Amino acid sequence: MTTLREIQDPLKQRYRVEPEAAQVTLSATGQLGDGVSCSINTGRAMAEAGLHPATGGDGTQLCSGDMLLEALVACAGVTLGAVAASLGLDVRGGSVKADGDLDFRGTLAVDKDVRVGFTAIRLSFELDTDASPDELATLQKLTERYCVVLQSIISAPQVSTATISR
Repeated sequence: MTTLREIQDPLKQRYRVEPEAAQVTLSATGQLGDGVSCSINTGRAMAEAGLHPATGGDGTQLCSGDMLLEALVACAGVTLGAVAASLGLDVRGGSVKADGDLDFRGTLAVDKDVRVGFTAIRLSFELDTDASPDELATLQKLTERYCVVLQSIISAPQVSTATISR
């Protein structure tokens, strides 16, 4: 069985020599749907996002806030697995959980002083491992450092928006 290190070493070597080869643009697209909805192609299936019930949705569509937390959990879980493998730690299983607090008064313009978006996000790991407390601390620190979604939330990237009429 090929190890993660064996797969990643040639990539790392290439990126050291050709930094531009490491520059990748990821994209997501969606199609506006009936009512207040947007269908997103996840690459595996179509996901239809709509309003959260706290903003008038009926709960049958995915909430984009939930999807953000799901992306965080997925990225953190994959990153933790890669870091554990790199450190030689035996993680037999476990779970990753993200909780995010929202005050929908901001989203619904009920109170202009209330922030629109998450006011707090908590990410936690429950692991089946014999790793020592020091090893777990290193695992968490490196997972935080290399988790793309977490780092994008923590250090907001430059974002631009555009509206184009067809």
